[in-house]
Amino acid sequence: VQLQAFGGGLVQAGGSLRLSCSASGRTDNTFIMAWFRQAPGKEREFVVAISRGGDNTRTSDSVKGRFTISRVNAQNTVNLQLNSLKPEDTAIYYCAASRSSWPTTASADFEFWGRGTQVTVSS
Repeated sequence: VQLQAFGGGLVQAGGSLRLSCSASGRTDNTFIMAWFRQAPGKEREFVVAISRGGDNTRTSDSVKGRFTISRVNAQNTVNLQLNSLKPEDTAIYYCAASRSSWPTTASADFEFWGRGTQVTVSS
């Protein structure tokens, strides 16, 4: 599986962005999908995950109520809506896929990773 994330950019605090992750091959409901992020000088951290069928999600406390993940299995696409962005959301955002059991938020459980897309939030 190859993952490609896109949709990042520069936005002012309080603004919104929509990230998308396109998966090559037939993924359907084979994988748990998630977004992680890594800010400069910090470790990669979990952001949000969605179950294979799209009926369950896990969201980190730092983005709860602001970020929403969704997936369209027929299109092999996972989206991340980022609202009410803050400067501390600035990071490279990575989409990832896991064959592990639901739920999982550990980066070690995700076997496939996209290259990442930069999100920069100005104050």
